[in-house]
Amino acid sequence: MKNLFDDFTWSRMLSAYPERPPQEYDISAYHRILSPEFPEFLRKYTALPVLRRLAGIGLLCGTDWTALYRNRFYYSRLDHSIGTALIIWNFTHDRAQTLAGLFHDAATPVFSHVSDFRKGDSLTQTATEEPTSALLRNDRRLSELLAADGISVTQIENYHIYPVADNEIPSLSADRLEYMFPSGMALEGSWTLDEIRRTYSDISVLKNEDGTDELGFSTIGIAENYCYKFCMTGHVLQLNENKLALQLLGVVMNMAVKEGLLSEDDFMTLSERAVIARIDGKGSPEFRKFYRTFRTMTEVIHTDAPMENHFCVSLSVKQRYINPLVKTPEGIRRLSEVSGTAFRIIEDFKSYRDSEFGCVPFASV
Repeated sequence: MKNLFDDFTWSRMLSAYPERPPQEYDISAYHRILSPEFPEFLRKYTALPVLRRLAGIGLLCGTDWTALYRNRFYYSRLDHSIGTALIIWNFTHDRAQTLAGLFHDAATPVFSHVSDFRKGDSLTQTATEEPTSALLRNDRRLSELLAADGISVTQIENYHIYPVADNEIPSLSADRLEYMFPSGMALEGSWTLDEIRRTYSDISVLKNEDGTDELGFSTIGIAENYCYKFCMTGHVLQLNENKLALQLLGVVMNMAVKEGLLSEDDFMTLSERAVIARIDGKGSPEFRKFYRTFRTMTEVIHTDAPMENHFCVSLSVKQRYINPLVKTPEGIRRLSEVSGTAFRIIEDFKSYRDSEFGCVPFASV
């Protein structure tokens, strides 16, 4: 049987949904869906410099800076962090868990997971999390706020200990739920605010096979639609176009450090816009060739072999898909156990393989 995802090429994915009016990309309206109440205690934490820095870092891993993408709006790591915290608060009303979600990306460098690609971690994409604990423990102002609220840094430095906040693919967590809504909205336009509202209202905290808390659905049809849209956005992230964009930007960043245009500290202190301004038009002809290729490329060639005078990648990357819990008359089950539609979507997603290489011709400088 033909793989469901074979027909979903890059151009088809980015043109599958129409452009929508600006109000459909209202981040404040989206956050109010996640939690109609913005917990007052969060405000002093969201004002901390350790979090405000994330406003200059995009959720979509540097793809806002290349012509290959047509991202519909900018969504920052700060937006994502607040959204994750609001989901956790909505379902738990637990301050420590909510703060763990708020700070889970505090150590994210500019261009987000491009840093993982820089370090050869395209498969797990977890290298960016390593400095989080030390960063939070060394923040004096954060320690003061936590002490005033009777919360220790050990309660918030590792959101992985809270299953509603985070768990393993293909389960549904607050982090995963949050980043796929704006990713789908921005990358291919697959969600409207009304659709998010209907989907989100169907979710509650359920008990999974291990008796652990996990977010899940009450309605099979809504869960199927969510599974489809989640996997379609995940498909964008596993195509050679996305692999090449992140790998190429990682190479550009490494070259910028080698040429003295950037330092490693800059990745944790500058915004993406400031980094682009720092390197634009600078450096050696070789650096400018790679940089201009990233900024101006509009199409990736899918091929079984590398091409001369092209930047080419052949990578395995983290597959982002979902097989959520759903309530049924027989009890709580995995969606793929009760839906043939979801079973095929998930199996085809996991078995999909792009061409061995993705290549783009180097730009002239």
